[in-house]
Amino acid sequence: MELGTLEREIFIAAEPDVVFAVVSDPEHVRRWWPDEAAYELVPGAPGHIAFGDGDGRKVAGFSVVEALAPRSFSFRWTQEVGEPAEVGNSMLVTFELVARDGGTLLRLTETGFRERGWSEAVVAETHADHSRGWDFFLSRLPGYVASLGVEV
Repeated sequence: MELGTLEREIFIAAEPDVVFAVVSDPEHVRRWWPDEAAYELVPGAPGHIAFGDGDGRKVAGFSVVEALAPRSFSFRWTQEVGEPAEVGNSMLVTFELVARDGGTLLRLTETGFRERGWSEAVVAETHADHSRGWDFFLSRLPGYVASLGVEV
């Protein structure tokens, strides 16, 4: 398995504009992915996301790369908070949204594992961790979108 890229697809029974809001607006994002999301939808603006609380709290830098409603949303994350996100210190995630069958096919791509300068073991461990994480969090999207009561 190539560990440089992680890819996932999921169908969501809502129009692309609804799905775009759910994957890009921090108020929505924190309801299905991190426990905290603080960023602006402005390319390059510094922000962060956080998982957990207390001693187990993990904070990661987050910076929007591009927001093209309702087609795609991309961001860099995992850099140290306060550091500018760039190749070599962060992961690049892209959500591509395609209208399909009365809903939206969401394609997620995450890259940057090999560009971090990590050993092969750390690349494999991080790729596996992110793979498990995206499987868990993306599976929450259809239910969250349905809870919004938005007509498709």
